[in-house]
Amino acid sequence: MGVYVAALAICAAIALAAGDLGVLWRLALFTEAAEGAAATWPNVLVVLLTGIAWAWALWQCLRGPLAGPPPELDRDTRRLRVALYAAAASWLLYLLVPSWPWWAEALDAVVMCVVVLLFQPVLGRNLEHAGQARVTGVLGYGGAAAIKTLDVLGQPVPELFSLICGLAALIWTVLVLRAQRWDRRWQRATVRYGIAALVAPLVLGLVGSLLASVGNLHGAATAAAGAAGALMVIWLVRSAHELADPHHQPASPLPLPVRPPTP
Repeated sequence: MGVYVAALAICAAIALAAGDLGVLWRLALFTEAAEGAAATWPNVLVVLLTGIAWAWALWQCLRGPLAGPPPELDRDTRRLRVALYAAAASWLLYLLVPSWPWWAEALDAVVMCVVVLLFQPVLGRNLEHAGQARVTGVLGYGGAAAIKTLDVLGQPVPELFSLICGLAALIWTVLVLRAQRWDRRWQRATVRYGIAALVAPLVLGLVGSLLASVGNLHGAATAAAGAAGALMVIWLVRSAHELADPHHQPASPLPLPVRPPTP
């Protein structure tokens, strides 16, 4: 993470000195720079902060669970951890490719659909309205995969269906976060990251629109989406890490004191 942050700082200095956002934009937002984006200090700062958010997400991914003997995990929990890591890894593909092809976006939605199905047995009674949560999650992410596929095939998809799928995914995430909040296996900080991932697109989108009009940053929406994506990755990874944290291992009962023999 330190190397990445240092590279961001160097690229930010180069962007201000040379008047070119290209390298910093590619390093922080993982796409080509928006046409007409000026290398002013507000624009450089926004892109730099997005890169720092991804650096924090990378650190969360690489740190792993806490040291110590992990608890015994049942099959459902092990499967959920694998699915959560796979979902987070799909987001990190942004580090390798300048833009996602349609099949990568569809695959990401399919992986999240698997996460939906595997979360329910692990959360158990903490997940209220479990049946409805599973239906909304499958509709949200399964529908997103279907929309990407139909779009490539040239089949028109009603805008209302896209809105329904987005709302369904939002409802599922809210129900899962509520269940995590009452489940002692997850820390409150993890739940807060999940909440931030839901709120960030709205807040950062408004800030990005303001900066786009004031600072001539045509890719402010890209920066907002990048920061929100980093928060989602952190929630996915922490949710997987904490299922194997050693402090969830039941404590061994203390031995009873040995009474001296009666004379």
